Amino acid sequence: MAKQIQIVEDVTVRFAGDSGDGMQLTGSQFTDTTAILGTDVGTLPDFPAEIRAPAGSLGGVSGFQIHFSSNDIQTPGDSPDVLVAMNPAALKVNVKDLKPNATIILNTNSFDVKNLKLANYAVSPLEDGSLSGYNVIPVELAKLTVTALDGLALSPKEKDKCKNFFALGLMYWMYNRPIEITLKWLETKFKKKPEILEANQRALKAGYYYGETTEIFTTRYDVKPAKLPKGVYRNVSGNEAVALGFVAASLRSGIPIFLGSYPITPASEILQELSKYKDFGVVTFQAEDEISGIASAIGAAFAGSLALTTTSGPGLSLKTEAIGLAVMTELPIVIVDVQRGGPSTGLPTKTEQADLFQAMYGRHGEAPVVVIAAKSPVDCFYSAMEAAKIAVEFMTPVILLTDGYLAFGSEPMNIPKFEDLPKINVEYRKDPEGFQPYLRNENLVRPWAIPGTPGLEHRIGGLEKKDVYGSISYDADNHEIMVNNRQAKIEKVQTVIPELEIEGDKSGELLILSWGSTYGAIKEGIKKANAKGFKSSHIHIKHINPFSKNLGEILKNFNKVLIPEMNKGQMATIIRSTFLIDVVQFNKVKGQPFKVAEIENKIIEVLGGNNGK
Repeated sequence: MAKQIQIVEDVTVRFAGDSGDGMQLTGSQFTDTTAILGTDVGTLPDFPAEIRAPAGSLGGVSGFQIHFSSNDIQTPGDSPDVLVAMNPAALKVNVKDLKPNATIILNTNSFDVKNLKLANYAVSPLEDGSLSGYNVIPVELAKLTVTALDGLALSPKEKDKCKNFFALGLMYWMYNRPIEITLKWLETKFKKKPEILEANQRALKAGYYYGETTEIFTTRYDVKPAKLPKGVYRNVSGNEAVALGFVAASLRSGIPIFLGSYPITPASEILQELSKYKDFGVVTFQAEDEISGIASAIGAAFAGSLALTTTSGPGLSLKTEAIGLAVMTELPIVIVDVQRGGPSTGLPTKTEQADLFQAMYGRHGEAPVVVIAAKSPVDCFYSAMEAAKIAVEFMTPVILLTDGYLAFGSEPMNIPKFEDLPKINVEYRKDPEGFQPYLRNENLVRPWAIPGTPGLEHRIGGLEKKDVYGSISYDADNHEIMVNNRQAKIEKVQTVIPELEIEGDKSGELLILSWGSTYGAIKEGIKKANAKGFKSSHIHIKHINPFSKNLGEILKNFNKVLIPEMNKGQMATIIRSTFLIDVVQFNKVKGQPFKVAEIENKIIEVLGGNNGK
């Protein structure tokens, strides 16, 4: 009997299982296939920090959420419509997030006494009525996978590992996605392992045709392509986009990249991605520690390279002394900080925005740097380019803030034409006539004099320099001149960054101020609140030091300013102290991004609504 196909506009699916169940791979394949079909996509991978948490435990649950829609979307979705749970622990961790009447597809083979105990279930949820508010679909995923692989010379453990592809095939059928894209990917991935290739292909097909033939499912769903601007698209994560942005910056500046970095979650992928671009003159150096990483980048900047270093959380702390050295020597480097939950080792795989104070002030002495923050995975590309451009053209360190949510999340990127990307102007000093190492131009930028250039020999280092001449100076008046010069140069950056644009009314009762990865949830939350009659305006801050020059004027035009942040109010504190206005804080430090509903409810609350109560 033919299954009915129902058209839907918007779906959120979450795959969840043990950290060894391949949920990240499953989610990534579903995302890539969905993106290729032209549907707008947002993703949120979520996995444990432990390399291998105990199998079946609550702490070992790994998940991957995909939000796909025929409309333009900004987030990975609030609450899943569908949960694919590979074991009891995955169900227990995720069931609280589901929408009412959501569909739950359960791998019933894992609901045995051992796994129920590991998940702290006294009684199986399949029997106690606790899932009565959901559409529960029990599927013997593991058993059906093994049956599909009958005759292959694989161990029982190897066969069991293929059950994620059975689940993927089933979801492809359920949402009318083709399996051919993943079949082709498997051929590339396992071309040297024919038995594994056939096993995964069989499992994928078995899951797909199980949906077609079983009587459990009566309806399929289809999400049509989104009406996005014309162009060539590819799906990118934030970390991939950062790497691509730096490669583009290298090509637009005409100078080679040097990345000195130490691997740390969730920034490691930038190092891995950039290492793929050796043919574009990219040099990557995996240092033995964070200090070596940034020190090597400073040396590369002195030698004339586009110098980068990447880190997360505690890694930025370790780099702070060397960032001060880059400020003192006035050399161009970009420091990427992919923020994560802290303090100390904190929550390595969870997201946070709590490094803002450190980026702004976390150095001894007066050591100002430019600070910008990306707002989405795609914006990571353009932010990386801008960070490189400012660093090179103003001879200054630039800190680029992303976070774990952006780093691992992904969305479709409309690939720009190379000639449309901003050109980065590089001026190496070559003429020795009248050269002085700290002689400044109209933007207070000192010359970039490459070692080995005849007549341009000069001293660099951490000791204070004599204004203009660059010799070591302990003179009190000179020190104040140099401190003021370095600060004034950062303020000059304000002349090349765009003014802020207000979404909504130019004045009124409430302005929502977002920065970093809060952008998407805030944008959608405002839209939903506005639809209910609770009007507010929105500005998004990308340039944090210095701010856009019209920020102060905008803030004065609203009675209330609401600042949602994934910290305890760091941007709120900076806004208060800079513009001497009060703000309404909305803070979340749970290692998870804001949900659209949380923003919507807060707006309604601030504007005096009863928030449905």
